Amino acid sequence: MNLFVRKLKQIAILLAVVLFCASCSQVPSVSDSPWHAISLPTQANLQDLAFTGDPNHGWVVGSDSTLLETTDGGKTWESRNLELGDRQYRFTGVSFADQEGWITGEPSILLHTTDGGKSWTRIALSNKLPGAPNRIVALGPNSAEMSTNVGAIYRTQDAGQTWKAMVQEAVGVVRNMSRSADGKYVAVSAKGNFYSTWEPGLDAWVPHNRNSSRRVENMGFAQDGRLWMLARGGQLQFSSLENPEEWEEAQYPEVSTSWGLLDLAYRTPEEVWVTGGSGNLLRSLDGGKTWQKAREIEDIPSNLYRIMFLTPQQGFIIGQRGVLLKYEGASQAA
Repeated sequence: MNLFVRKLKQIAILLAVVLFCASCSQVPSVSDSPWHAISLPTQANLQDLAFTGDPNHGWVVGSDSTLLETTDGGKTWESRNLELGDRQYRFTGVSFADQEGWITGEPSILLHTTDGGKSWTRIALSNKLPGAPNRIVALGPNSAEMSTNVGAIYRTQDAGQTWKAMVQEAVGVVRNMSRSADGKYVAVSAKGNFYSTWEPGLDAWVPHNRNSSRRVENMGFAQDGRLWMLARGGQLQFSSLENPEEWEEAQYPEVSTSWGLLDLAYRTPEEVWVTGGSGNLLRSLDGGKTWQKAREIEDIPSNLYRIMFLTPQQGFIIGQRGVLLKYEGASQAA
């Protein structure tokens, strides 16, 4: 019994230390956080968000065939139902070029609209498609680029009637995959133990070993073309501007926290936001050198796993169980 009591005391002390460390962060606070929670008619896990050519008209997709529409710039959202039979889909991606849009999902599904989402048409996909459609980017009239959850990349120029494979082989199951504005990709392996890159003109993905023992959580492209990497334990790194194979010294935006970092986005070339677990939200005004924390967001009981800025004035953060944050107003300088 005495041993049992000692063990309980040790656990209590450990928990107290963790809570103390989590509350004693020395990171300065963001004053007047510009992010506000939006009430949604769903608790589904959201996956992606896009706007049409009209900055007031947008769509959100998610699990349980969730499809939400806004006509006021994202202040309010309403559910939309599609006639897809009895099966429930996990919509994974949505993208628009003006009024032409696309939705991807699992089990394998692809939807297409040419009228801003008033009507949607299901596009037939081959049973031989490697993996399930994961993300899609609308490139212009009748054109789109679709990727799958195993790293296959396809492009259509005839509204989805035919597709051209951009890589000869898939890369394998991926944790996440990001695309740059000029068509480059970076994909993190499912276990986070390596990553792969691809750019137009290559026949195959180029694999890269991770540069530390920490598991890679997510990767993407900075506005200057470099790669950024988020790794386990709240680690952030940027690749060298001179040599993409080299990485700058690792940094920890908030050393005292144990919450993982999940996504990163640029609002401007110098203003960077990073999201993480348990409502963790950090901002840098100097390109990632120093950081501030949006402490008002910590009360939101959700992992914030995706952040995006459609323009410097229009941004959104996607979390679990129907959590959506909207950027409202330019944040103040520190």
